[in-house]
Amino acid sequence: MDTTDFDGPVLEIDRLSISFFTRLNEIPAVMDFSVAVQPGEAVGLVGESGCGKSTVALGVMQDLGVNGKVVDGTIKFKGQDLGQMNAKELRNIRGNEIAMIYQEPMASLNPAMKIAKQLMEVPMIHESVSESEAYKRALEVVTDVKLPDPERILKSYPHQLSGGQQQRIVIAMALMSKPALLILDEPTTALDVTVEAAVVRLVKDLGKKYGTSMLFISHNLGLVLETCDQICVMYSGEAVETGSIKDVFDKMQHPYTQALFRSIPLPGANKNARPLVAIPGNFPLPHERPNGCNFGPRCDYFQDGLCNSSDIEMFTIKGDDQHFSRCNRFQNIDWSKPAVASTSNSKSELGDVILKIDKLKKYYEVAANALFGSAGEKRVVKANETISFEAREGETLAIVGESGCGKSTFAKVLMGLETATDGKILLDGNNIEYTSIENRDTQTVADIQMVFQNPFDTLNPCMPVGRQIIRALEIFKYGSSDTERSDRMLELLDLVKLPRAFAGRMPRQLSGGQKQRVGIARAFAGGARIVVADEPVSALDVSVQAAVTDLLMEIQRNEKTTLLFISHDLSIVRYLSDRVMVMYLGHVVELGTTDQVFSPPYHPYTQALLSAVPIADTSVEKQSIVLEGDIPSAMDPPSGCPFQTRCHWKEHVPNNLCETEVPKNQSLANGHHIKCHLSDEMLKRMEPVIKVAAE
Repeated sequence: MDTTDFDGPVLEIDRLSISFFTRLNEIPAVMDFSVAVQPGEAVGLVGESGCGKSTVALGVMQDLGVNGKVVDGTIKFKGQDLGQMNAKELRNIRGNEIAMIYQEPMASLNPAMKIAKQLMEVPMIHESVSESEAYKRALEVVTDVKLPDPERILKSYPHQLSGGQQQRIVIAMALMSKPALLILDEPTTALDVTVEAAVVRLVKDLGKKYGTSMLFISHNLGLVLETCDQICVMYSGEAVETGSIKDVFDKMQHPYTQALFRSIPLPGANKNARPLVAIPGNFPLPHERPNGCNFGPRCDYFQDGLCNSSDIEMFTIKGDDQHFSRCNRFQNIDWSKPAVASTSNSKSELGDVILKIDKLKKYYEVAANALFGSAGEKRVVKANETISFEAREGETLAIVGESGCGKSTFAKVLMGLETATDGKILLDGNNIEYTSIENRDTQTVADIQMVFQNPFDTLNPCMPVGRQIIRALEIFKYGSSDTERSDRMLELLDLVKLPRAFAGRMPRQLSGGQKQRVGIARAFAGGARIVVADEPVSALDVSVQAAVTDLLMEIQRNEKTTLLFISHDLSIVRYLSDRVMVMYLGHVVELGTTDQVFSPPYHPYTQALLSAVPIADTSVEKQSIVLEGDIPSAMDPPSGCPFQTRCHWKEHVPNNLCETEVPKNQSLANGHHIKCHLSDEMLKRMEPVIKVAAE
């Protein structure tokens, strides 16, 4: 296909409709969808799970499977209709001129082949280049994606690389043939926020270097702001608003776009003064879509007879011929009006200290030959190193840090799934650090409960929801009869705002947000006093996150629960936490109130974490601090300060102190502690990472 002289859009989708066909009926997945990607431009595709984002991408790749079919509209690549091409023509384009990067890197990598061979295949198949030329190209792109020791990487198998390194290899593979269009489907969802920041910057830089156009699929509005030039907001199979990033973010013209922004924790949101506003109702299933506007049943501005009488067209916003909205009422809505439900909550009074951690250590002993293939001495993995803090009744303490920093290990020790190596865990003054969960009394088990990251894995798929909650009540010895336990189960469903009829439903009949509510109900079945929430909303859509977060806060206020909130999402941490504990390689490197930790002076690692957070606000200015390299191994930590191998402030500390001595805790003010060698004078010179421009 010779399109070298084509000067129009790289990708032009016009009134596209895609359906999937079952034996019984047709299920429309995408309807009347239009978008264009110009040369060198990045277009963001955002919306909730199930809105059709990935279906559009698969339509572009002409990879809809046996049941999927384009039923209307066209998809043109450089002016050529992809739907009219034969299998050979499509093979020549896929992976060559159009490349796709998936959410899970291992879905694109062969675990049995070395990286070099997988990368070399691309130019050897598509361009028939020699093996030596292909290796030269592979070495070049691996260097381009900023991987350390490229030659060693090329000799490695995928399992020998970290998640961030695997994703960089997939990006390198996609860029091997210098494609005209790169489709990225949630490429950073599985990565730490610091790795995400590095990958996003990398994609932007490489896009400019190779002149590649991009279709960036994400549910993260902050990432789209940092990555894209244009944005297309999707809801239930339709594009509801399209335009430039500046127009859509600052002058939104569709109720769904507005509702999305009100449900994410932007700077200024506060769980007491300015709580988030969750989108009411649920996302419609394809066979349950309403007449007229798909968003109508959940919309604050719905007008009977106008919004549900016929299909809604895309309207051009007056004064801007590149900004479109699928709303009959957009001209009659006051878009500057504050959220209706922005009622304030009273600030909870914190009670007595109920949990005290004192110099807690958790080490794992690993046989050296299990890791290095030869006999030798035992090696020690230092997962937690001298952790100390207190938590009060009704307090929310956030624990943040990258994967491998020891957050989940600490949670396991607290829960009794592991026992401590040294130090103390005091619950109401009683030591529980060496008592495993099977040896803890029922009350202690009921007092400390956990809400897990993935609601899909924590429920028994073969047991009704109500029975699973009753089982927890039986374990906690609640009530003296089945009737009492059944009544309490219904009360718990009320507590998490689920209909009582859900008691008879199986987990597969519930959405992700509903499953997480069941997990929360089960955690509170025994009257939990401390709840460890391990990334409880990271697997959920942003609109559902707001509802689940609000629910946790409401239960906490009513039950006076202490919440230990483990997360890498600093936006949600800033919104809901009272205090923040930052962990790195098993150490607590900073501890303080939320205001203290989010304002300078902070630990250099906290500073880098804050810089990495994507914020969906055009008025925010951020320092750019990209951490080089991966978090070191806890089995072979660096000498001195655990962060010194990645720290950009190290040069300000004299006598190589960072490389030789573990820093002591500095007490800055009112319970604010930093484990760092930087002097008070240097700490005072730190400037805010996140600044909100004055309006």
